[in-house]
Amino acid sequence: QVQLVESGGGLVQPGGSLRLSCAASGFRFRTSSMTWVRQSPGKGLEWVATIHGDTGWTKYADSVKDRFTISRDNAKNTVYLQMNSLEPEDTAVYYCAKGGGYAPRGQGTQVTVSS
Repeated sequence: QVQLVESGGGLVQPGGSLRLSCAASGFRFRTSSMTWVRQSPGKGLEWVATIHGDTGWTKYADSVKDRFTISRDNAKNTVYLQMNSLEPEDTAVYYCAKGGGYAPRGQGTQVTVSS
């Protein structure tokens, strides 16, 4: 079955950087689009970025464009989210999901941006 395991979250100061990883298994990763979504305290799920499986085409939410970069390593069945210039508003649990939507997704990794 689909398994997605996120890692790399933590506490970072405003302006800092983090790189999240998501290890995938149980499906044909190479041809699957992969998505990062997040959920801030008291809010619903928010789409962050998607990377296409075959073409590597990427798309970002306006709130993270030019600060976040989604990438993938098909040899490692892993998708990444490089987050730069982090802001307190980026504080959330970050999930990776198979496909272009919100599910199925992993258990998430907490990112806290605070001084």
